[in-house]
Amino acid sequence: MTLIAEEDYVAARDILDELPAGAPGVVNTQHIPEAFSGPFARRLDQSSALSVSEARDGQPIVPGHAYVAPGNRHLEVIRSGAKYQIRLTDADPVNRHRPSVDVMFDSLVRSAGSNAVAALLTGMGTDGALGLLALKEAGAHTLAQDEASSTIYGMPREAARLGAAGEVLPLSRIAARLLELSADIGS
Repeated sequence: MTLIAEEDYVAARDILDELPAGAPGVVNTQHIPEAFSGPFARRLDQSSALSVSEARDGQPIVPGHAYVAPGNRHLEVIRSGAKYQIRLTDADPVNRHRPSVDVMFDSLVRSAGSNAVAALLTGMGTDGALGLLALKEAGAHTLAQDEASSTIYGMPREAARLGAAGEVLPLSRIAARLLELSADIGS
């Protein structure tokens, strides 16, 4: 399973456009209002080989699909037997955000641990950095976008500063690396 977190439509589109139709399931959390998350997912679906949709509570995470957290809902990944599924919550904002990247990443620590590959992309603030660190410490592969290719180098900067990113890469190399690392864990 691959996780992507960022605040930039272009960055999300660039990553998803490079992933093949059979790629491991992708879960994406962005800091966008609820009125925009559905249209955002539909725009991504039009350009990606993956089937992209706004996430629904209880939805299974399957290869070839990408799920965008609905605005104003936290997206968590939970384990159901040998499979993963989405849980949406209305818990309080974390790092001033709902959805929060840290909430998604922390849920992955509990449900997948070393069986996750996570990338923290361009975005303002620090949301996601501590969650990425927890994933790295749990044995997951972790990536952060580099400064040169970031629109806003806040979230990935904090991840790099904390040592949360196993690798810091330009946006143009992240999709390929996500696929390589996902193949290593047999997602």
